[in-house]
Amino acid sequence: MNNIFKAGVFSLIACAFVACDDVFEPLPENNLPIDFMVQNSTYAENTLGNVYAYMPAFDVNNLSEVATDDAVHNQADNSWRRIASGSWTSQFNPTNRWEMARMCIQYCNLILSVVDEVAWVKDPVANVCFRDRFYGEAHALRGILMYNLLQAHAGVDASGQLLGIPVVTAFEDGSSNFNVPRDTYADCYQAMMEDFNTALEYLPDDFHSYDLYTNPNALDELKKRYPEITEGIANRVFGETFGGRMCGQIVKAFKSRAALMAASPAFAQSGVTWQDAADAAADVLKGINGIAGLDPDGLTWYADPNMKDLNAGICPKEVIWRTSKGESNDLEKTYFPPTLYGSGRVNPSHNLAMAFPMANGYPTSDPKSGYDDQNPYDNRDPRFYHYIIHNGALEGSTNAVINTAADSPTNDGLEKIATSTRTGYYMKKHLRMDVNTGVGGSETKQFHYTARLRYTEFFLNYAEAMNEAQGPMASGSAGYSAYDVVKALRQRAGVGADNGDEYLESIKGDKEKMRELIRNERRLELCFEGFRFYDLRRWKANLNETVQGIRIEGGVYTPFDVETRNFKDYMIYGPIPYSETLKFSNLQQNAGW
Repeated sequence: MNNIFKAGVFSLIACAFVACDDVFEPLPENNLPIDFMVQNSTYAENTLGNVYAYMPAFDVNNLSEVATDDAVHNQADNSWRRIASGSWTSQFNPTNRWEMARMCIQYCNLILSVVDEVAWVKDPVANVCFRDRFYGEAHALRGILMYNLLQAHAGVDASGQLLGIPVVTAFEDGSSNFNVPRDTYADCYQAMMEDFNTALEYLPDDFHSYDLYTNPNALDELKKRYPEITEGIANRVFGETFGGRMCGQIVKAFKSRAALMAASPAFAQSGVTWQDAADAAADVLKGINGIAGLDPDGLTWYADPNMKDLNAGICPKEVIWRTSKGESNDLEKTYFPPTLYGSGRVNPSHNLAMAFPMANGYPTSDPKSGYDDQNPYDNRDPRFYHYIIHNGALEGSTNAVINTAADSPTNDGLEKIATSTRTGYYMKKHLRMDVNTGVGGSETKQFHYTARLRYTEFFLNYAEAMNEAQGPMASGSAGYSAYDVVKALRQRAGVGADNGDEYLESIKGDKEKMRELIRNERRLELCFEGFRFYDLRRWKANLNETVQGIRIEGGVYTPFDVETRNFKDYMIYGPIPYSETLKFSNLQQNAGW
C-alpha cells in the first residue's frame, strides 16, 4: 500500500458507482497531490466513489455455493470448484479481500483526514450538510470493509487466540510503519461498531424518506440538526437522487451481519452474545414494523415485472440495497440449460433438492412427508420450483420441457456435453423466465439487478440469534419470537398451508430441532446468494459433505456421488495472503495455513 500513497500522492481510479449511475462523474486516472482535493470537491467525492466501486457484492457469475454441498460448477477450472477439491492455499485464494479492502480503508481514512477542509460547495449551510454526509459515509464504508475483511481473513493463531486485521484509522503515507501486528478480533469488532455508530449519527435512515416530495416532515427532522437548512438544500444533499449510497438502513444491516458472525461458534472469543445479534437484527426489522413488513413477493424479487421502473436506487419492499439495474440476458445465457441456449454453469445438488421439504412442511426424511423417491418432484415446497430446474420442468419463455435424464434425447441430459448438468438439476434462482436467449431464432432481454441486502436475511438472522439466546418461543423486546419468524417465512412460501404447518408446531418447543430448521430455512431462502460457504464455517459445521446428483435412467431415479470435498479443519478460517506475510514480518498467519 505504501507504493500507492507514497509521498502524499493519491492515484484515483475510475469509479463505477453501484446503484445510481448519475451520482458520480468518474475522473480519468490521475496522479495528483492530496492538497488538490481540498479545493476540488469532485476529486474528493470520487475518491469515496472508488470505495463504492469496490464494495464486495454477491456475484452470480462467481458463486461460492459451488464450494459447498449445495452445487457444483461444470467448468473444471472454476476457482471455487478448485478450492473445494483441496487446492485452497494462502497463495491460491479466491476468497481473498485483503489488498483491495485495505486499500479502500485508506481511501476512507484519506477522506476523513480532509473532510473538514474540503470546499464541498459554496453555500455554507449546504457545505456543512455535505461534509457531515460524507463523514458518515466514510465511517460506514470503513466499517463494512472491516466486516468483509474479518469474514475472509479472521482466524486463530498458533496459541488459539482469535485475531482480526491491523486496525488502521489514520491516513498512512510513505513514512508510516506498515509492519504492524494484527489486532484481536474483539478489538476489530469494537472499531467496526464505532464506525457504524458514528455513521448512524450523520446519515439519514433512508434517502427516500428524506425526500421532501414524498415526506413532508423531512425538513422539520433535518432542522433539528441544521436549523438554517432550506427545502432546496435538503433535496440537494439528502434527496432520493442519492438512493443507493450509504444510509442508516444499510449500516444497521451490516451491524446485524457483523453481530451474527461474531456470536457464532467460530468467533465466540469475540465476546458478542447471541442476544446482541438478535437485538441488531431486530433493529433492522424495526424499520418495516417487524413481521408485519415481510414482503409477500420477496421470494422472487429477481423476477419482478416492474423492475424497469426502479430508478435512483429505489428498492422494492424486499430489498434494502441493490446494484444498478441493467437490461440483458447474460445471466440466462450463463445458467440456462442447453435447450434454452444456456451454458448451465451452476448445477444445484441433490443434497439441496432434498433439503426442500414437502408442501405439507415435513422434511423428505420424515415418514409423514409422503415423499416418493421415484416421484421426487411432486408436492414439494413451492420454493423448490422457484429456485431449481428439475427433470420434466417447463421453463423459459417457450415453456420448453427440460429433460435431465441420463438417457435424455436432448443435451439437457446428465453429462451429455460440456455444458450439461452434472447433478440432474439446473439453477433457476436469479433468472428471468421471460427472457429468450435465441430459441426459435428470437432473442429478448429483461432487467436484472443484484440484491446486496434483503430483509429476508435479517428475519433469518433474528430467528437464529433469538433461538440461541432465549429459545424458540421467547419474544423479547422485539415482540416476536424465532418461531414467529419461521412461521411467517414458511407461510409466505406456501409451506404447510393445508395442515397448519404440523411439523413446525411439533418442534416449536425444542431449541435444538428449531436450530436445525432455522439453518435449513436459511439454506433454502438464501440459496445461490453467497451465504452457505460462510455459514457452514461460522457454525463449525461439516464442510466435507459429498455432493450428490440424481441419475434418471429408464424412468428410475438413483442418487449418486458427484464431487467430494476436501477441506481441512483449520479452513473454517481463511488465510492471510502469503505475499503479505512475506512483506511484513509482524503479520501473523492463521494457524494451519
